Parts: sequence; C-alpha cells; structure tokens
Amino acid sequence: MSRRVSWLVALLVILISGAGLGLISGSDAASQSPVAVPAESESARVDALRAEFPGGDTAPAIIVFTRTDGAPLSPADVAAAGPGAQVSEDGLAAVSVSSLSADLSGFALNDAVVDLRTQTAERLPDGLQAEVTGGPAFGADIANSFAGANVTLLAVTATVVALLLIITYRSPVLWLVPLLVIAFADRVGAVVGTAVASGLGLNPDGSTSGITSVLVFGAGTNYALLLISRYREELGRRADHREALQVATRAAGPAILASNATVVLALLTLAFASAPSNRSLGVQAAAGLVVAAVFVLLVLPPFLGLFGKKLFWPFIPRVGDEALTDSGVWHRIASWVADRPGWVATGALGVLVALCFGLVGTPVGLSQTEQFRVQAESVSGYNTLAEHFPSGLTDPAVVIAPTADAAAVSSAITAVPGVVSARPAGESDAGLSQWSVVLQAEPASDEAFETVDALRNSVHAISPDALVGGSDAKARDAASAAQRDRMVVIPAILAVVLAVLFILLRSALAPVLLVAVTVLSALAALGLGGWASVHLFGFPALDNSTPLFAFLFLVALGVDYTIFLVTRAREETPEFGNRQGIVRAVSATGAVITSAGIVLAAVFCVLGVLPLIVLTQLGIIVGLGILLDTFLVRTVIIPALFTLIGPRIWSPGLHATR
Repeated sequence: MSRRVSWLVALLVILISGAGLGLISGSDAASQSPVAVPAESESARVDALRAEFPGGDTAPAIIVFTRTDGAPLSPADVAAAGPGAQVSEDGLAAVSVSSLSADLSGFALNDAVVDLRTQTAERLPDGLQAEVTGGPAFGADIANSFAGANVTLLAVTATVVALLLIITYRSPVLWLVPLLVIAFADRVGAVVGTAVASGLGLNPDGSTSGITSVLVFGAGTNYALLLISRYREELGRRADHREALQVATRAAGPAILASNATVVLALLTLAFASAPSNRSLGVQAAAGLVVAAVFVLLVLPPFLGLFGKKLFWPFIPRVGDEALTDSGVWHRIASWVADRPGWVATGALGVLVALCFGLVGTPVGLSQTEQFRVQAESVSGYNTLAEHFPSGLTDPAVVIAPTADAAAVSSAITAVPGVVSARPAGESDAGLSQWSVVLQAEPASDEAFETVDALRNSVHAISPDALVGGSDAKARDAASAAQRDRMVVIPAILAVVLAVLFILLRSALAPVLLVAVTVLSALAALGLGGWASVHLFGFPALDNSTPLFAFLFLVALGVDYTIFLVTRAREETPEFGNRQGIVRAVSATGAVITSAGIVLAAVFCVLGVLPLIVLTQLGIIVGLGILLDTFLVRTVIIPALFTLIGPRIWSPGLHATR
C-alpha cells in the first residue's frame, strides 16, 4: 500500500469513527445492571407475572432501625421508624418497608435508593440509625460499583499502558503514538460494540462495558507492540523507514489478523450462553476487538511513518544493527531450551500440573452478601437485620400458582423445611395467586438454594404451573445458567481455537499440541488464582461467572501469543530447519511477547480498582495466567516440545528436514 493510499485509508477510518461517535454515542449501557438469568428461567417468569398482581410494579426496600448505643428502642424510636414498623423480639431493632418501582435498574435504581437513604436519615432523631437493605438496595450498591467505572478504568488503564510502553521502548515520545491510537480505538470500540449488541436485542451493562475496554486496550497494545517490534527489526535492514514500515506491516499483519480472529471467534462462542450478560459481553467485546485490529493495521502505520526513525529517539535503529534472531538474551534462553528439550518440557509441564491442584477444594459461588470487596450498606443492613430477624425477611421468595390450587399449594409451601412463613400476597385477574415466603437461610447461600429447590419440588408436585421466584430463586437460576454455560461454551471455545490453528498452520499435530498446552496453562492459572483468591486475598469463593470468563480469556489470549510465536517459527523453519527455526522465533518474539504479556496482565489487574469481587478475581486469575503463558509456556514449553517432536510437528503443511 502506497504512502498516499495508507493515509487516505487512515483518515477515512478516523472520519467514519468520528461520525459514528457523534451519531450513536448516547447509549446508557454503562448505567444498566447485569442480567444473569435467562428469560425462560423460572425466576424470570415469576418477575414477568408479578406485574399482573396488585403492587406487582413495585419492589420492597427494607429499612432496619437500631440505636447507635446498642440500647433497646424507645417508643419514640419506634414511632420514628414509621407506621407499620415491626419490632424484633429482643427490642433492639425495627424494620419497615418502602416500595420502589420494580422497573428501576442500574444508576436509576441507585439514585432512588440513595434518595431513600438520605430522606430516612434526615428524619431520624439523635441516637437512631437506619440502614436500607433488601433486593433493591443490593442492586443499587452493585450499580454504584460501576459509577464512573468507564472513566476510572480508562484513566488507570491508560496510565499503566503508558508507563509500560515507556519502559518497553525507552523513548519519551514513541509510546504516545500507539497509546493515542488505541485510546481512540477503545472509545470507538465501546460505541460500536454497544450498538451491535443492542441491535441484536441484547442488553449491554456496566460490567460488559468495563471488561470490553480492558480487552480492547490490552489486545490493541499487544498488536501495536508486535507491529512496532517488527518495524524496529526491519529498520536494522533497510535505510528507508517507509519501506521498512511497509515490510513490517505485511509481515506482522497476518499474525495480528489471525490472533484477532481467534479471540473474536472465541468471544462469539458466548452467543451459545444462556445468561444474557454473557451473550452481551461476547458480542460487545468481539466488535471492540475488531475495531482495535482495524486501528492498529490501518491507522497506526501512517502515523508511525509520519515521524520516521526519530520516534525511537534516543535509541534510533540503524542499518546493520545486530538481528534479534541471532543474538541476545532470548536467543540464549531458546538455545538452552533446545539443547535439553526433554528435561525442560517435563519440568515445566510438571509445574503446570502441580498448579492445577489449586482447583481442588476451591469453592464456587458467592452469596448476595459476599459480592462486595468494600463495605456496602445493603450488606451491613442485612447483617444487622439477620441478628434480630429471620434471614429471609429482607427479600422473601415469591410463589405464584393457579388460584384453584391455592389451598394445596399453601400447605405445600409451609411443609418445606427452611420456610419460616408464607403470607398470601394477592390474586390476579388471570386466576393466579401469589405468596410471600420468608426463608431461614442467608440470601443466595447453599442453604437458600436447597430450600428453593425443595420449595419448587413441593409446589410443582401440586401444580405443574406453579412457579417459585424472588432473589434467592434468581441466584439459583443464575448459578444453574453459569454451570450450563461452562459445559456448552468451553468446548465451543476449544473447537474454534483448534479450527483457527488448523487453518493457520496447516499441520495435523501442532494445533492439537498447542491447544492442549494452552488448556493446561489455563487450568493452572485457575488453580493458582483460585487458591490465591481464597487463601491470600480472603475471598469466600470464586464467583459463578469467574471460571468461564477466566478460561475464555486465558485460552483466547494465550493462543494470541502462540500465534505470534509459531507464525514466526513457520516463517523461519523452511530456511533454517525446525530446531533453529523455533530458536530464531523465540529470539525474535521473546521481547515483544514478554512486553505484551506484562502489559496485558497489568491491564487485567486494573479491574481490581472496581469494588466487586468477581472483577477482582478475574483480574487476579487472568493476570497470573498471562504471566504463566508469557514466561513459561511461550518461552519454555512450546519451544521444548517443538524441538523434541522434530520436523513432523509441521506435517503435512510445511516440509522441514532439520
């Protein structure tokens, strides 16, 4: 592509992107709450039917009142709690209910709960305190976790990437070009991804927007590092920087496109997920990564060419500089590995297998009160309430059944162990009756799930049309959806990655070997990260969605680095043979893979700035996994196995005799 044409294409991409930002940037996706249950789940069907009942368009927020000095409530305190307030048996607490619109979600729900908390606090006498909890309060505090999330994530991510690029390039100016291009790509990717997801009838939310931004920044930086690394290498062979840039773009382009296609297709396997938020993330992130690749391949090169070699100041490459493929620390490491591949492969694979044992005994599933890494009023209010009232009082389960079976269903409800009380909550014009059912167990706990399962079995035996919903049932359905998604999506991810590698390498053995090592590395990262989450960071368990997301990102992004390495090895092998080809590939890509891995690991760790445990866990596990991929899998295991197996690793697509 000529210089004039490349500038024309770059400007066209920028103009189209700018127009798109202006036309479709008004989405409120970041203000929406995650939707974890499928529309066909029993709890979702209950939510839909509740609108037909009197008061079904509202959701109860629970306000718990206690004295700051721990003393029993006085008559004045009870009066201040409001009409209808219920006092606990020990006289130390009281609760009242405030109804909020059931249609509220995300930031709108947070605003309503903040107003309720403010108005309640303003009317209380000295010595009396109030905490707002219950379903709406938990939803509001989760939504509040994403308030300003995009700005915070973007600022911290950009700062981390800038620092690491400065260290990588050792230049005060070069880092600015890729950072600005990727930052613009991130904004465009966020808008395009949200528009595509919304256009397909999905519901983008604050969590999917944040993860998409991290992926675009991380992957975009990786692509830029690969391109600029090849550009620097070609500047050591050619005096004309424009010619060097063209050669570098043509050489790095296929690897970037292949790695991008792998991650995009892997993300699109989330379309098979049942949880709406998972499907939304897949589409949104895939669209964002396509935008990242377009910007790196079409916009970044003209800007690099505009400034020429001066961008690398003070370490400006010169013709005749020693080639990275023939010397340097990575050449020495690769040669050392190739000289003793059997011992090295056995030891390194043994390390990964040992780390996998961290999965044994790691609990999965956080309760409603365990979602936050920081103090949340909904949690403290629940804990206060649980000290004085049955646990399930904050957010009762809901049973809906045909009115004709009401007597039998009511008896079936109260006969279930773990049910504290069941109160009729009205009838609908469609011939349905509703009950509000208080459970003894902590919300979204294993005990609550067992009670919900028993309650469903009990009422279904009376009437097949009976339904059990509410927050506990919704959490149960979310856990079931997460388990189902792991069983469906993980095989789909592996099939997609394997297919891409077969097409790219045209080899029978190499793709299977590479996927097997990548899966082992991902399991090792889950083991190490899961163990660290529970035993070092003190989290109660892994969130239901953490294993699937972590596995997806680890496999897809791990194959990213594999493609960088093996495409270079495939390029070098015909001339230098299998052993020397892989040594030269590690020598040439070692620095860029290491830099890219450190950048990507650091970017994922940025998710820890948000106060939700699930995102912190995702950052820990993926960050550790990427470092394992960078320093162990790509640098040691794959070169050792390729050397050990010999030329037949490339058969039948590539002929190598040495």
